[in-house]
Amino acid sequence: MDKLKKVLSGQDTEDRGGLAEGTFMLWVPRRGLVLFAAFYTLGNIASLGSTIFLMGPMKQLKRMFEPTRLIATIVMLLCLVLTLCSAFWWHNKGLALLFCILQSLALTWYSLSYIPYAREAVKKCFNVCLA
Repeated sequence: MDKLKKVLSGQDTEDRGGLAEGTFMLWVPRRGLVLFAAFYTLGNIASLGSTIFLMGPMKQLKRMFEPTRLIATIVMLLCLVLTLCSAFWWHNKGLALLFCILQSLALTWYSLSYIPYAREAVKKCFNVCLA
C-alpha cells in the first residue's frame, strides 16, 4: 500500500528498467537507430513466436493466414520488414519510428483476432470516441 501511495503522489523515484535507455537509443546517431529497430523488431517477433508452444508451428502458421487474420498478418510482417529496411538501408529515423508504431498497432490488431468479438468491441469504442 505504501508503494501505491508513493507512485500516486509522484514520490516514487525508483528506476523502472531499461525502457528510457532503450528508447533513447533511437536518437543516438546511426548505430542507435539500427540497434533500436533491430531489438524492437526482434522483440515483436519473439512475442509473435511465443504462442508457438501453445499450438505448434504448423497450426500457428495456418491460423495466421486464415481469411480473418490475413490482412493483419500481411501488414504486421510488412511493418517488421520495413522497420528493418528503414534502419539498416535507408537510415531514416522518422520512418523507423513510424514503422515501429505501425508494428505495435498491427501486432495488437492481429492479437485481438484471437479473442472473440474483441475487434468489434475496439471498433465500437473508437466509433463512440470519434463521434
